[in-house]
Amino acid sequence: MKAIFLIKYGDAKQSFEIRDIQPVPPKPDEVMIKVKYSGLNFADVIARRGLYPDAPANPALLGYDVSGEVVEAGSNVKEFSIGQKVVAMTRFGGYAEYVTTNINGVAAIPDGMNMAEATVLATQACTAYYCAEDCTTLHRGERVLIQAAAGGVGGLLVQIAKHRGCIIYGTASTGKQDYLRQAGVDYPIDYTKDDFYKSIKESGAQIDVVFDSIGGTVFKKGMKLLAPGGKMICYGAAEQMESTKNKLKLISMLWGFGLFSPISLLMQSKSVITVNMLRIADFKPVVFKDILTNVVIMANEGIIQPQVSKIFPYTEMAAAHEYLESRKSTGKVVVEW
Repeated sequence: MKAIFLIKYGDAKQSFEIRDIQPVPPKPDEVMIKVKYSGLNFADVIARRGLYPDAPANPALLGYDVSGEVVEAGSNVKEFSIGQKVVAMTRFGGYAEYVTTNINGVAAIPDGMNMAEATVLATQACTAYYCAEDCTTLHRGERVLIQAAAGGVGGLLVQIAKHRGCIIYGTASTGKQDYLRQAGVDYPIDYTKDDFYKSIKESGAQIDVVFDSIGGTVFKKGMKLLAPGGKMICYGAAEQMESTKNKLKLISMLWGFGLFSPISLLMQSKSVITVNMLRIADFKPVVFKDILTNVVIMANEGIIQPQVSKIFPYTEMAAAHEYLESRKSTGKVVVEW
């Protein structure tokens, strides 16, 4: 089978190599999937830059999520049949024609569901669901701030918050404000032109929940906007992507988060929650299974609508990475096998 290996950290054009390898036979609780689409996530970009400590050593198979059909099942597998269409969270290894993974990270998708869009459900939709449904309870009329609201996870958070009747503030780069309005954002903010903190502060609004994927100084400003009882839910640190292996830059980025006293948070009844879906999948596999099942149901019922920004052939993985890094995408970037 064909597989795309990360062989060198750095620029996407120099980082990948297509190799022929043998598929891995499934263990008793695993299935082998013939992949139709592999999804890209920002974690892949961070790993490609050599900044993701949990990534496997080079030569590495990246990729968190795939959609395709089951071609082989382990001896204990009862819920999936050969030929069944599925979506899976692979915990790396997704950049390949065939993927073998534990069934706790796999869910069947209904006939008629777009398989490219289904890749959105494994990592991005599960992250959005866990942040918005498990880490907090969104109430009608609450004010939420969603950073990178036009991105893969951010766009799904918008949909869930709108479904819950929230008032939504969302940040995105120039040219995406109309997209945000159409998606349901009440107050779109162009972060390249306006300081989101000043815009919201001067309006007199206080935020009940902040969903942050940027980290650093953006995280610190978001904390200052929280109302008493508010929650900061941090599921990424994209600001780290602008750093290099230069330790001073990394220290500066980390310092940007600021220092918070538990007593200070307690007095204001504020909280900070961090989310890493890979850790949830690894250490709470049954919880992840339930989340993945629920997001498939929500997509099938139209509560969330997965968005694919662009599809690349697998031979253009470097171009797919560059497109994701360009911040031009409004949704998922996938490669087709």
